[in-house]
Amino acid sequence: MTQELQRSGPWVEKYRPASLADVAAHKDIIDTIDRLTAENKLPHLLLYGPPGTGKTSTILAVARKLYGPQFQNMILELNASDDRGIDVVRQQIQDFASTQSISFGEKANVKLIILDEADAMTKDAQFSLRRIIEKYTKNTRFCLICNYVSKIIPALQSRCTRFRFPPLQAQHVRERLEFVIDQERLDVTEDGLSAIVRLSNGDMRKALNILQSTQMAEPHVTEAAVYSCTGNPTPKEIEQIASWLLNESFQSAYSNIVQLKTSKGLALVDVVRELQPFIFTISMPGNIRVPLINCLADIEYRLASGPNEKLQLGALVSAFTHTRVALVSAAR
Repeated sequence: MTQELQRSGPWVEKYRPASLADVAAHKDIIDTIDRLTAENKLPHLLLYGPPGTGKTSTILAVARKLYGPQFQNMILELNASDDRGIDVVRQQIQDFASTQSISFGEKANVKLIILDEADAMTKDAQFSLRRIIEKYTKNTRFCLICNYVSKIIPALQSRCTRFRFPPLQAQHVRERLEFVIDQERLDVTEDGLSAIVRLSNGDMRKALNILQSTQMAEPHVTEAAVYSCTGNPTPKEIEQIASWLLNESFQSAYSNIVQLKTSKGLALVDVVRELQPFIFTISMPGNIRVPLINCLADIEYRLASGPNEKLQLGALVSAFTHTRVALVSAAR
């Protein structure tokens, strides 16, 4: 790979951890898996949690440590969301699992099958996979990776050691971004870096994509550049929207938000998501705050289903109107 291609390629791949020591967080999980690998006791694994938290990077780092130069020959990596049917289980997975592995050392006498996004597999495929896991345990280990463990059948869950990967802490995301910024020699301001960390919500992949896309659009990465590139509402815009919702009439608040959305190209779902944490900075009784949060959750859920944004904006303004009435009544 040429140096130019390396620089222009996705940073999520360029800076993917090559070893367990490079994984940004989850040291307790890393230490446990590392110890099991060192003792040649690696079980079937089920790694689950939100996107961008290091699940795939962790198992690939384990495989590199386990197999060394024979890495490509000893693992089968499939994205189950693309290949999710029973035919894939019966053909690709069973063919790979049924062949005997060549031992390259005491710790590398089993092969590894990695099923990313396993929660997208059909139920029939999962039941078929259960039988294959039982049959080929002697020479093959399976690692299932998913976002929603509830979509994995109990029979598969019980055959795996489960590790939950929670969202990365802001400090870990910041440290990794600072490393990339140093390697790429980028011009990033402190408020720009903080904005990326805030918008990533613990997703390292999202953080790197925001950093790379912003750097390509603006050589000087500031908070304004980050929000402009991602299309998210800025903290000041959220504060302004909240002020309209709590102080203006229904018609005025609705019109002002429509005008801001149009001029800034904002998505209503992003506005709703940013309003949720902002509400906790406003002083109000819990019995008034809770119904408002529930309303915002319902609006976000409906927006994910693709309904009319204008209708949901009306529901948003209405929810805050009811909150304002409740606050006035509580103050009497």
